[in-house]
Amino acid sequence: MDYQKELFYKNFVQRENEFSRAPINPEIEFYTTIGAGNVERVKELCKDVLTDKPGLGRLSENPLQNLKYHFVITTALVARYCIQSGMDLSSAYSLSDFYIQKADKCKSTEDISALHPIMCIDYAKRMRSLRKHAICSKQIAQCIDYIYDNLHAKITVEELAKLVDLNPNYLSRLFKKEVGATISSYIRTQKIETAKNMLRFSDYKPAQISAILAFPSQSYFTEIFRKHTGLTPTDYKKQVLNRPLLSSEEI
Repeated sequence: MDYQKELFYKNFVQRENEFSRAPINPEIEFYTTIGAGNVERVKELCKDVLTDKPGLGRLSENPLQNLKYHFVITTALVARYCIQSGMDLSSAYSLSDFYIQKADKCKSTEDISALHPIMCIDYAKRMRSLRKHAICSKQIAQCIDYIYDNLHAKITVEELAKLVDLNPNYLSRLFKKEVGATISSYIRTQKIETAKNMLRFSDYKPAQISAILAFPSQSYFTEIFRKHTGLTPTDYKKQVLNRPLLSSEEI
């Protein structure tokens, strides 16, 4: 199974106050968040100036050249992750070439650092638009955005209908017609995709994930998770920990 296809737009949902954020691999989160089109989270991750990022290796004795090399590597990896998440090769590589050429013309480390978030957010915005390209109506697009941003809460059809000012029954029919799934099944699927991502990239326990994603109980979460994946949350975590994040062909 393609690793990137397991990723979902909202990699780690907004935490309820009683849970602190679990440690995850920051580099993996950075690239997968861009590939998933989570624009707001990408903006947060790009707040740090590129030159201040910890663990920045020395690829050149010249500070400006060193940062240019790192920018090229980052841009290439962002393009690769976006391709794996659905962006076509031509668009991904054209955008990569564009930003690498812009970086090559930069005259200072400050210029490179300023270009870095622009590049990342540009890719993230394009990835976000990809997941809505087949959706015809503005109302359904609004509902999907709302669902992605509120997976930590219980979401009802009535709530969505009020959001887009439509009759709940009409919204349900329109959603099924355009998305190909009922609202409730779509929400469950996205919560399970997020749960898979959290199990893979964080130290959260199944009980915590169940509460964070507003499942009525841990047993129900386990039941739904097994229906979608064929595994319990615990077994899924064991399985993904025993396989590499990226194959040598994907690097």
